[in-house]
Order: sequence, then C-alpha cells, then structure tokens
Amino acid sequence: MRVLVVNAGSSSLKLRLLDGGDAVLASRDLAARHGAVDEAELGEALAALAAADAVGHRIVHGGTRFRAPVRLDAAVAAELAELGDLAPLHQAASLAVVASVGRTLPGVPAVACFDTAFHATLPPAAATYALPAAWRERWALRRYGFHGLSHGYAARRAAELLDRPIDSLRVVTCHLGAGASLAAVREGVSVDTTMGFTPLEGLVMATRSGSVDPGLLLWLLEREELAERELAEALERRSGLLALAGTADMAEVVARAEAGKEEARLAFDVYVHRLRAGIAAMCVAMGGMDALVFTGGVGEHSPEVRAAASSGLGLLGVELDQARNEAPRGDEDIGAADASVRTLVVTSREDLEIARQVRGLLGERSAPTRVGS
Repeated sequence: MRVLVVNAGSSSLKLRLLDGGDAVLASRDLAARHGAVDEAELGEALAALAAADAVGHRIVHGGTRFRAPVRLDAAVAAELAELGDLAPLHQAASLAVVASVGRTLPGVPAVACFDTAFHATLPPAAATYALPAAWRERWALRRYGFHGLSHGYAARRAAELLDRPIDSLRVVTCHLGAGASLAAVREGVSVDTTMGFTPLEGLVMATRSGSVDPGLLLWLLEREELAERELAEALERRSGLLALAGTADMAEVVARAEAGKEEARLAFDVYVHRLRAGIAAMCVAMGGMDALVFTGGVGEHSPEVRAAASSGLGLLGVELDQARNEAPRGDEDIGAADASVRTLVVTSREDLEIARQVRGLLGERSAPTRVGS
C-alpha cells in the first residue's frame, strides 16, 4: 500500500509518499503562511507525486474521543473542527489541508492520525489537574500531551536498535525541536509526558515559555497594559530561547555561549536544567528506565545538549560515549559501553508512524521499519 503522508504545521506542509516497504518515493515541502497553504500550489504538488492508495493526515488534537487513528469523513471532520479551541495554531489549518487534499484526490481513503492519541493511556494520576470537578467535566480539562506520533515511533525504533521487545522496556523519549516534550513509555505505552492541556506546558522551547507559575500570569493580567491576547502571543512566540538569548536556534545559542555571551549561556543552562529535571521525572514515573532516546531537530543534531543533559543523569545510569555522541551515524546507541541505561539518537520519522497507523486501520499489515531509515 502506497501511503501519502500529509504533515501540516503552522508554517510548513510536508508531503511524503511511501511505498509498501516504507521507502520514500517522492516528497515535497510547501510553505504554509499562518497555517494556510495555497490550494493551487498544493494541487500541483499532489499531481507531481505518484498515485497513492491512501492518505494519512497528522492532526494535532483528538480531544477525549479520538484515541486512535480514524477514517476521515464529513462527520469526523466536523467533530475535529469543534476541537479548534484546544489547538488554535494547528487544527483549522490541518482540516483545511484535509479538505484540499480530498478535493484533489477524491475517492482515496484518508485517515486522521493524532498527536494526542498516544498519550490517551496516561493514568489518572498523570492526566488529572487539581482543579474544580465542575471545570474538569464541563471543559474536558486534562493533560492531553502532544508529539505522540514522534514519541511512539522513537520508542519502537529504540526497541529495534536494542533488539529487545518493546513490552520489556522502560523508555524516556525526548522530542527536542522548536517544540519540545518528553514521554515516559513503559512497555510501549505512554504513562507520563511533559506537555499538558496545551503544548505550552513543560520544557523550555524555541519560542514557547514552557511551564510558568500560573500566579505569575494572573499577576501580569491584572496590569491594565497587558491584554490576554498579548500574553498568549508572548508565551507562544516571544518566550523560550528567543526571550533568553535573542535567538530561537539552539545551534546559534550554543555558538554564542561558547563565544562568551552571558545571555546565551543562561539560555542554554535554563534549557538543560528543565530538560534534566523532566527526564528524571519521566524515569521515576516508570520506576526506572532502560533507554533514553533523543529525537527531533535539537535532539538529533546537538551533541552539546545531549552531553549537558546526560552529565546530570549519571545517578540514573546514563553515561555517553563522547566520540559517538559527537558524530552519531544515523540511528545509533551513543551510550558508554558499561552504562546501565542505553542512550540513543533516533531520526524523527512521523511519516513512518503515520503510514503504520494508516495501514493498520485499513487492514494491511504495516511494513517493517527499515534499519537506518
């Protein structure tokens, strides 16, 4: 089964056509200004790709109902649109792309694959906010978690690299990109994560603040000169590394820190401090860990972040092989030979995870992951 994977983000649209063995037959990346894609450009891109047997769409939010991939139709799309308030930066844009692709490829089955679904297994202790019951029930307030497609793939790929059944492993997956989150994956199931009701909770990110004392935010809102919209925009787009170092690019943060820029050194240290604490928390949620996995743009390409984070986790059994950490060759174990916890770098492949879910829903066994893919 050839699967066209459609990954709509807030600033880009990625199209990948995978064959039955998960080889990439064709790919296109399109600009998505504020999540909107030019339909004519999208049509041209789809026409340039070989025919697909099915389409898999990444949808950020599935709410409490959509806990697994689902065949897309008008009724499902309408329900997903009602969840727009939970993911205002992504949901409407993704559904617009679903409609555009549907018009261009009528009759081709389409499947929605959710970033939140992987975390639907969070136990009540990890998913519940200590808020009034009436609020929680009326607005479905809970910790949803995000990046589930990446976390799920990274955990399975780690099991392959270690040649162990996934149901025998406790894995902490670190998706570190412009957005960043951690997951505690025990026996292939998510039991804790750092993002919550929104993607703002948890780690320091490129332009997002991560967790902030809610009392601080209430204090700011009481100041007449700060409106709610301005606060939301600042937390999403003007915080994180950008606020601390003046750049949202981790590679630039590292370079400036090494050049003696104090604000960049502070940004790096704050980022790593929150990252170490989060990894330790995920470990404790599972009663220990067997593997630590770095994925995403920063996780895959910043040996400095991996080294700094790991240097504070020796008491948990984490120790890196310095040479392997400096230059990993694709998906690789970069842990020291005698470390009790294996540390791995895994290339983020949400397209493979989406294709796997599409095939599973439509009744075709998923292709095995290609080693080194």
